[in-house]
Amino acid sequence: MIQTLTTLCMAFGPSGAETSVAEVIEEMARPFVDEITRDTMGNLICHKKGPGPRLMFSAHMDSIGLVVTHVEEKGFLRIGAVGGVNPDAVVNTPIRFQNGTCGVIAAQVGSTPEKRTVADLYLDIGATSQEEAEQLVQIGDVAVYNTPVMQVQNMLVGPYMDNRISCLVLLRAMEQLQDCPNDVFFVFSTQEEVGLRGAKTAAWSIDPQYGIAVDVTAEDGLSGAKHTASSFAGKGAAVKVMDRSVICHPKMVKLLMELAQEQNIPAQRDVIQAGGTDAGVIHQSRNGVCTGGISIPCRYIHTPCEMVCVSDVQACVDLVVALAKTKLEKEC
Repeated sequence: MIQTLTTLCMAFGPSGAETSVAEVIEEMARPFVDEITRDTMGNLICHKKGPGPRLMFSAHMDSIGLVVTHVEEKGFLRIGAVGGVNPDAVVNTPIRFQNGTCGVIAAQVGSTPEKRTVADLYLDIGATSQEEAEQLVQIGDVAVYNTPVMQVQNMLVGPYMDNRISCLVLLRAMEQLQDCPNDVFFVFSTQEEVGLRGAKTAAWSIDPQYGIAVDVTAEDGLSGAKHTASSFAGKGAAVKVMDRSVICHPKMVKLLMELAQEQNIPAQRDVIQAGGTDAGVIHQSRNGVCTGGISIPCRYIHTPCEMVCVSDVQACVDLVVALAKTKLEKEC
């Protein structure tokens, strides 16, 4: 798991530039599906053919990042956010660009954590002049976190558990599916972090009867938690009830919880007060899609060191497989 997860997390794939991570996932997925395509938005769509209704799993493969907006005279790079970057959580974090250029995120002298914005941050790539910096990067280039993947006891830590860990879940689920009663589409979507954009077009083209967003969810077990989330690391797959983007179909919530109970898969109900997933656009596609969510509780979301529990990851794999193997009705 660590080796595969490291490969996924180290693949370059900020929103709008997911080609490299898509290539990595395609290579891993090819032995286990019947057909792989990419659409105009860059979504990677892996099709496991079956006689039943269309079932779409969607795990976004893009990550947040920092886009270069200005190159200063002394070679420092001013930046903007691609997705939800927390300026307090990223200072002094190592970064890398797609061409291999590395550097560090720094905060402007005089800025204070309580008032700091992304506009107060800059990247130091070791350049000593504007000319030198512009030989390394250009306006519009995007940097991603360059922190390691590691295991700490029963926890996995890495820069982009959101959402490469869910890509891993779908890949491992594919391996366990031979004959399948449903027509299953595993979508690795683009541009989720900037507005759920890829899943919107993927859902329109697939036109599924059932949709499941596989993502991370906020974890409520931290010291001093304000209970804006309901899921805990180590207590299993988080079956989404609602978030800011979706109220899941009651039949899908019921089905997932019943499958978990029948097959002894650890599971819990997931409600979060902020944030959303691909489910937010899937359930609104065409005439509506019977939509749910399977999530991995995650600590420190959108920081350079996100953390999930190994057993929760396995529970999510098991629940994805259980649903894919369930003979679904033509209509929800």
